[in-house]
Amino acid sequence: MSKKPADLDHAFTRRAAIAGAAGGLVWAGLIGRLFQLQILDQERYQAQAEANHIKLQLAPPQRGRILDRFGRPLASHRRAGRISIIPEQADNPEETLARIASLIEVPDQRLERIANEVRMSRRRNAGFVPVTVAHELTYEDFARMNVHAAEMPGVNVEMALTRSYPRGRDFAHVLGYVARASQDDLVRLTDDMSDKEAETLKTMFRHPDMRTGRQGMERFAEEWLRGKPGYRKLVTNAHGRVIEEIPDERLAPTPGRDLFVTIDSDLQRVAIERFEGESGAAVVLDVESGDVLAMVSTPAFDPNDFVNGISSADYAELRDNNRSPLYPRAHGGVYPPGSTFKMVVATAALEAGVIKPTDRVHCNSYYHFGNRTWHCWKRGGHGSVNLHTAIKGSCDVYFYEIARRTGVDKIAEVARKFGFGEDWVLGMTGGRGGLVPDREWKQRVRKENWYEGETLNFGIGQGQLGTTPLQLALMTARIASEGKPFTPRMIGIGPNSADDHSLDAPLDAEIMKLMKAGMYGVTSEGGGTAYRSGDLGLGGPRLAGKTGTAQVRRITREERLSGVRSGSEIARELRDHALFVAYAPADNPKYAISVVVEHGEGGSRTAAPVARDILHFALKTDSRRKPTYSQSASLPASMKDEGEPT
Repeated sequence: MSKKPADLDHAFTRRAAIAGAAGGLVWAGLIGRLFQLQILDQERYQAQAEANHIKLQLAPPQRGRILDRFGRPLASHRRAGRISIIPEQADNPEETLARIASLIEVPDQRLERIANEVRMSRRRNAGFVPVTVAHELTYEDFARMNVHAAEMPGVNVEMALTRSYPRGRDFAHVLGYVARASQDDLVRLTDDMSDKEAETLKTMFRHPDMRTGRQGMERFAEEWLRGKPGYRKLVTNAHGRVIEEIPDERLAPTPGRDLFVTIDSDLQRVAIERFEGESGAAVVLDVESGDVLAMVSTPAFDPNDFVNGISSADYAELRDNNRSPLYPRAHGGVYPPGSTFKMVVATAALEAGVIKPTDRVHCNSYYHFGNRTWHCWKRGGHGSVNLHTAIKGSCDVYFYEIARRTGVDKIAEVARKFGFGEDWVLGMTGGRGGLVPDREWKQRVRKENWYEGETLNFGIGQGQLGTTPLQLALMTARIASEGKPFTPRMIGIGPNSADDHSLDAPLDAEIMKLMKAGMYGVTSEGGGTAYRSGDLGLGGPRLAGKTGTAQVRRITREERLSGVRSGSEIARELRDHALFVAYAPADNPKYAISVVVEHGEGGSRTAAPVARDILHFALKTDSRRKPTYSQSASLPASMKDEGEPT
């Protein structure tokens, strides 16, 4: 039965309404989706769109500088050309590296190492971290690579900041050096961190600009100097090539803090020059403040050689050098103090009450004890001497006798009052405490009793006793200040060293005056062992001091009878060390100094002139004058420009 026209119109209208409603729903959904995409989720998709051509690249912080007491840079930065490759942006890293090697000279061994580093970066999902291919580019290589870099995705050619030590070897053992972080460094640096903090730090140290302190103050003050990382916002093209950088202060890294040391770099330079190629050490202290004004170890190495990695051959040359340029002599070199220790022995004897200043001992050049004979340095002897003349003439027999009366334990006790036996960190690594032996030490370490004959050697600064040049300077400063307490320091502004403390053990001022009188006699009275070194050449001020000779080899009885050999008669390494300690001016002490010249033989002949010339410069230029950091914790902005200082 056929439908009526009215029924057909109704059916069509209903179907049209359903279709229209369905179409309306579709259009409403499309419009709603467009509204969501373009209005509600705009920021989300804008960020995703930007992520396709905007990259966040880790930006390491600029390391803080190290400056001397007057704001002169000792460790800063300079600009140098560098090529790096970002593994995730390089289409074919091996081909890219080969192309770079065809344009500039890159050793095959280095190329292989870089290729391995790129592969490792990709495996550990750190392909965004640049890998350095070459640094310290010449102008020609830098220009050539800039021309061709556009053809190599992921390759950056840029001027980068690198750590610089403008005074080179002068401060090598004080500052240490920085280098790329090794696995051992990362373990040490992240030891107390959470997993998240440790991973962030490890990622930062993979950046080619990052370095960590390996020795000296660079290592001691690592956290102070390091700063915190940030990011660079980079616009890239479809090939991953960086087109531009978008400045964003919110992402900027936080630079490390500047560290000020108490040293006068000019005094340090003069001290090093005065050694004239000899191996040795010198330490200069401000007697009143305890500031270390010079800390010299020579020979030294150039810390600039370590910043970008030193070759195995160059390091082996330093390591095997018979003058040991890697050895921090001033605070890590342990030497017998020889006769410079005699003031400690005299102080102990006076404290113990076993002698009076006027008591006399007869010296006929030897001293019998038991079945052995100990000799005085002066053939024929000194005759009858008291405390003053014994210090002035450095009579060994006198000190054998008073050491025997005093005993090892009392001498050791007083030695520690002067700072011996302690590792004075002062913001550096590599220091040593030396050794102040006593009965307890020998029984504990060697399971042996102490023999009285050992006390005699102790009395003239020989035997098991070991001291550093820094400790000898501390002893001298305590004498010069007549026993007043002070705190030695070498950091003006920077991290504190919890290991360091004041030298404040009580010392009798009257006894110290006797020591000062004896030291003045050494340099300014007839018969003094350094009589010619007292005049500082400043038209009045004199220095007071004490000579020392540290025996390196055993002298046989036969050699004593025939005449002790010296100089060119024996090999250099068998010659005695020369020592001298002093303070100046003698009548108003401001500076204390210790000098050790390795294998220099006579303290008066070799070490004393060095000390005299250093003190001359310190007094003439007033090295202890008010430092820059006491006026302000930071330098003017004009002094913080990047690059090498003028």
